[in-house]
Amino acid sequence: MATTYQLKRADFVFKNENDWEQVLSSIIRRSPQELINELISSELKGRGGAGFPTGLKWKITSELKADKKYVICNADEGEPGTFKDREILQRVPYKVLTAMAACGYVIGSNEGYIYLRGEYKFLEPELLKVIDEFEYFCKEINLDFKVKIFMGSGAYICGEETALFESMEGKRGEPRNKPPYPSTFGYMGKPTVINNVETLAHAFTIFKYGAKKFYDLGVQYSRGTKLFSVSGDTPKPGIYELELGMSLQDFVYEFGDGDTKAVQVGGASGFLVPRKKFADTAIGYQGKLTGISLPTGGSMMLFNSSRSMFNVLDNYLEFFREESCGQCTPCRVGCQQLLIGIKAVKRGERPATYLDKLLRLTETMQYTAKCGLGQSVANSFSSIVENFREEMIY
Repeated sequence: MATTYQLKRADFVFKNENDWEQVLSSIIRRSPQELINELISSELKGRGGAGFPTGLKWKITSELKADKKYVICNADEGEPGTFKDREILQRVPYKVLTAMAACGYVIGSNEGYIYLRGEYKFLEPELLKVIDEFEYFCKEINLDFKVKIFMGSGAYICGEETALFESMEGKRGEPRNKPPYPSTFGYMGKPTVINNVETLAHAFTIFKYGAKKFYDLGVQYSRGTKLFSVSGDTPKPGIYELELGMSLQDFVYEFGDGDTKAVQVGGASGFLVPRKKFADTAIGYQGKLTGISLPTGGSMMLFNSSRSMFNVLDNYLEFFREESCGQCTPCRVGCQQLLIGIKAVKRGERPATYLDKLLRLTETMQYTAKCGLGQSVANSFSSIVENFREEMIY
């Protein structure tokens, strides 16, 4: 099978560089504006899935006047099929800490937090040792920046940034209304920069090697590299750093088992792409420049012909029903009704046309749910039902 795009691998994130002290020392010798310009020039976008420009986020918060500001690393890696952030914190935690300190220097904050997924409690002892070493060096270079770990309790919804803030403040983990956004009203009501683990690791690369080295990777609107958690029906499960912009066809050529019929891009909250659309689907943020482009937080699950797409959707909906915080009616009731509905169709208790009513329900959820959980249910539901309708019925 010929490929139209050369799958390019990279090794920036996990490259074991022991010069973080020199990198941090060089960072604080530069002006905050220079560092912001470096990030903006690199066109680094958030690697948690949303893709908001990192440099712009830092810039907005740096320009605000406040008695207190915060830097938060979102390490609540709860999306099904994603397991890259855990590896970053295990193997190169100093890159994340260095970028957090750089952010603190830029925005005028001396306090950072790592919000660690509850299931990653086992990482805490070693992380605390690294943080002690890191803070000791910060004192040596007269940089006032401290990092604390806040343990989550296993709630998927707390991966949403405002629900994360509520959790840290001792409240029920429920999303806030937006606006205001975290850059102006975040943790404890103060301006806050919250970045994903991988985003911070890439920021370290940019500050060390320069924006151009990062910018030259990937394609227009999707610059740099991305970590992909590859799982499912694949002979090569694991974590891979690849340039953004590849087609899904090329991805499957590299990681498929020869019988891949669909790929779930972006975990349960992402889209399931059938075989017939592989060649027209790119991975990145370039929109409709070349067919369809799908962003992803990193989860890439491959399914071959032995898999029932009904079972896959049933599993996703069970997950969403359990993880919905219940705060808003569209999500709380919608997830339940979708699950009940597909089971009723499968058993023949409802006609096949009932699937169209369920699709309209997901559209309502997409527009009216308060946060990304309820809004994103439509992604996997519609892409599975529309492309594998026969498996929902028979």
